Parts: sequence; C-alpha cells; structure tokens
Amino acid sequence: MSTRIDLHTHSTASDGTLTPAELVHAAGAAGLDVVAITDHDTTAGWEPAVRALPAGLRLVRGAELSCRWYGEDPAVPLHLLAYLFDPDAPDLAAELSRVRHARTVRGERTVRLLQADGIEVSWSEILAGARGGTVGRPHIAQALIRAGLVATTREAFGPDWLGERYRLPKDDIEVFQAVRLVRAAGGVPVFAHPRATRRGRVVPDELIADLAAAGLAGLEADHEDHSPAERAHVRGLAGELDLLVTGSSDFHGAHKTVRLGAFTTEVTAYERIVAAGVTSVASG
Repeated sequence: MSTRIDLHTHSTASDGTLTPAELVHAAGAAGLDVVAITDHDTTAGWEPAVRALPAGLRLVRGAELSCRWYGEDPAVPLHLLAYLFDPDAPDLAAELSRVRHARTVRGERTVRLLQADGIEVSWSEILAGARGGTVGRPHIAQALIRAGLVATTREAFGPDWLGERYRLPKDDIEVFQAVRLVRAAGGVPVFAHPRATRRGRVVPDELIADLAAAGLAGLEADHEDHSPAERAHVRGLAGELDLLVTGSSDFHGAHKTVRLGAFTTEVTAYERIVAAGVTSVASG
C-alpha cells in the first residue's frame, strides 16, 4: 500500500474549523500516513497537534505565509508554504506576528464597514468563533451565514460581499523576502497553488524561475483549484527548474468541501522536504 501524504491543511489556529487535535485525528481516520499543519502565518497549532498525534501518523510542522509580489500593479497576493522551519527564528517570527496583527485589524475594519451599511454582525462573536486563532475572512463569512445573509462561504466570498464590496487590503510579506526568511529559519519554501485561475492568481513562469534562483524549493501542483492542464503545466515547470512537486488538499474543514487526502504528495518529494528542513517530523 502506498504512503498517503497531505502537506497543506488548516486548523482553528487560523481559518480551519477543526482544532489541531481534531485535525490530526481526522487525518488518521482518513487513512493518511503523513499530514502537514500549515495554518496562515502562525505556528500556534503545532504543539497541540503533536500532543494529539494518533499512533502511526507523522506530522510535518509548517505554515502558509501571506505574501505579495510587487512586480505588477496592483501587487499580486500569493501564498508560500513553509515546512520544518525553526519557529523561534527571530526575523521570521517577527514578520508572522506583524501579519497576524494586520489580519486582525483588517477583520475589525471589515466588520465596521458591514455595520455601517446596517448589516448586523458582531466583532466579539467573530472573535469567539475564531477560537483563539488568527481572524480571517472565513470567520466573517460564518457570521454572514449565521445572519442568514448568505448560504455558503463561497457566496460570502462573492463580489457583493467579502470578494469585492467589503474586501480590504492587508499587510503581507514581500514574496522574495518570505523565501529568504524561511530559508534563514532552516525551512523549506514551496509555492502554494501557483496556477489557481479560479482565484485570479496566475503566477508568471518567470516569477517562479526568479524565486527558484532565490531559494524556492518546490511547487504545489495537485490542488483543487488547479485544472488537469494547470497541474501538468506546474509539473513541467518544476521539472525544468529542478523543484520538488507536492499535492495537497488545502483542507479547511467545513469552510470547504475538499476532503483530507483529496490530493497527495509523492514519497520522494516528501523525503526531499524532510532532508532539507531543520525541524524534525513528529511521529504518533
């Protein structure tokens, strides 16, 4: 039987709906052998996930960094997966703290805009719903669902709501700086869903090549937001640049319909990540 590896999941430490402990138990129940916890801009879920690891499951500690590329106008938001880095590396830790604070400020400002238009959502309830994790748009989406204003998270992210009308900019990490910070912290940087046209974020191949020269280690090819043609394109580009290729669910629990293990990573790519990271993989 092949090893099943899912390297992109989220818990309540950011915008997932399962606690870190629930996440690793769900991963074990889904038949995974390896799972990565990659909450947005935080390592807060690492310790509770490790403590709750079921027997036989290995945990890759990581994070998904909110980044931005300033090569186009307006600047393009991007996501960088970072694996097995030192969480106490001061420069990276400081940037992640800054981004988390900015995300909270943006969330509160968004709620004020909604309230100014007579939409009854509560910032205190949204904070409670985040359960101590970093507040993101999915938490506000849940408030809109509870208010009966939208039916789904996808609808809440539409142009009439959080997609455009009530969407505010947030502070991110410049993407080349992010790659450098992850490498300096002993981690392995992998570009998340680089061809996700459904998100309006098609990353130029030239940017990927420049990031590879700067230390990017891999590309996430197999992802629900990539069509088969886009997956093939990412794999081909990774081959040209000698980058590893990952596949992942980007699981968020009830916020998305995708299931744990919907897309997986080959053992050879996983082994390259483990060999390059400074933090060890935890075992249950």
